[in-house]
Amino acid sequence: MWKLRLYVAGQTPKSIRAFANLKKLCEEHLKGHYQIEVIDLLENPHMARGDQIVAIPTLVVKLPQPVRRIIGDLSNTDRVLVGLALQQVDFPS
Repeated sequence: MWKLRLYVAGQTPKSIRAFANLKKLCEEHLKGHYQIEVIDLLENPHMARGDQIVAIPTLVVKLPQPVRRIIGDLSNTDRVLVGLALQQVDFPS
């Protein structure tokens, strides 16, 4: 089971896009094996300290270990898949 925590600040276009991109990616690659928790830092600013959030939106992968962070609206699918360790990095020859 993948435990994902998405940090946002309100319902900004970037925050909404990050959640939509994450949901789509999870449905395509982790179907039925993920849990998304959305933390709005406008409502819970104290939560940023525990996961060392310095920019938003930020996705924190709690499980499986190790904990990983991906910053941005998650629109670069290849980068997100590499960050989640679901895809290998392709280096140019």
